[in-house]
Amino acid sequence: MARTAAPPVHSPSSPAPSSRRRTSASVVLRSVLEHGPVARSTIARLTGLSPASVTDYCARFAELGLIRESSAPRRSNGVGRPHVPVDLDDSRFVVGGVHVAVPYTTVALLDLRGRVVARRELKHQGTDPGAVLARAADGLRALLADAPRCRPLGVGVAVGGWVDRESGTVVEHPLLGWRDVAVRDVLSERTGLPVHVDGHARALVNAERLFGRARGSASVLHLFVGNVVDAAFATHDEVHHGPRSQAGAIAHLPVPGSTEPCDCGRIGCLQAELSERTLCRRAREAGVVDSVNPMHVVAAAAAGDREAVRLLVERARGIGRAARLLLDVLNPETVVVTEVGIVHREDCLGALCEGVGDERAAAVVPTSFPDSVLAVAGGSVALDVLYRDPLAASPEAI
Repeated sequence: MARTAAPPVHSPSSPAPSSRRRTSASVVLRSVLEHGPVARSTIARLTGLSPASVTDYCARFAELGLIRESSAPRRSNGVGRPHVPVDLDDSRFVVGGVHVAVPYTTVALLDLRGRVVARRELKHQGTDPGAVLARAADGLRALLADAPRCRPLGVGVAVGGWVDRESGTVVEHPLLGWRDVAVRDVLSERTGLPVHVDGHARALVNAERLFGRARGSASVLHLFVGNVVDAAFATHDEVHHGPRSQAGAIAHLPVPGSTEPCDCGRIGCLQAELSERTLCRRAREAGVVDSVNPMHVVAAAAAGDREAVRLLVERARGIGRAARLLLDVLNPETVVVTEVGIVHREDCLGALCEGVGDERAAAVVPTSFPDSVLAVAGGSVALDVLYRDPLAASPEAI
């Protein structure tokens, strides 16, 4: 993979840009992402920066290969000198994405717009972290070999459980049995690329605010309900991490009336009640499926199995009640929910809104990435770093 290891990196030989310059560069590139093809004068108006500053940033981004001029000039109101719009250059660079779930790892390549270029699922052959991460690195290498024109800018890794972003460490993931796994160090050594690691709920908040329905929202809550149940909250484009990135740990919130035993030793924890493991176990007990795959429950519901429908709808309603609690505490403008039933069925989306309550239901939406959520989660960890600090892209990458 070293053949293409020329990513956005913080070069130790050159001084890091000031915080103000980083912020200005970020808003300019975000404007190109959101509005491109867009004239430089429009970027200046949207961002409040001077036209000269915008021109300077755009020239730098073009040098780095992040943007390019659009082929067709545009006239302003049909008079005057034509504007040459700029747009993202999504033909050259990709980021690697790795999402480690309980049953399998997803590896993917994403372009600068957060679109999945290629992906592969690697079923776990055991959960030893060294083996899982080695297979992920091999999987990324194979995807890049099949896309020889793509240059990787880095790798993003999204994992459930407690993930310390600053150290790139999975501090604890009880379902995988991982503790203090130095994911960033291991994958950096194996790939030769910069690696960034975060929790998957926080990764998906960043994906939503960059590429999804939550773009432009002043505050966003993301609720992820899979085998792991967790949440993330962002306000004014900043995701709240808390000390050692422990924010969003909602797995052990109590659920009134639940009798599900939790691995922590208590009864009725949120993750024990709503997890995919519980859904699939209940579906097996009801004779709906003989599987641990929640998509088989969704397929049974689509085929008309009333018990499958009931299980999915009840779960969605319970997720709505959990979302209502978080809405009361955090009062976000937008709530995004990632869960298989809500993604694929209107009755589950309706049950979610019913659980939230009519007065807040309009604020709740399903994930913007129904067919690629895990791949997008991994890649968005790296893309968030790029869009926050685009001037850190190395000119040697060209």
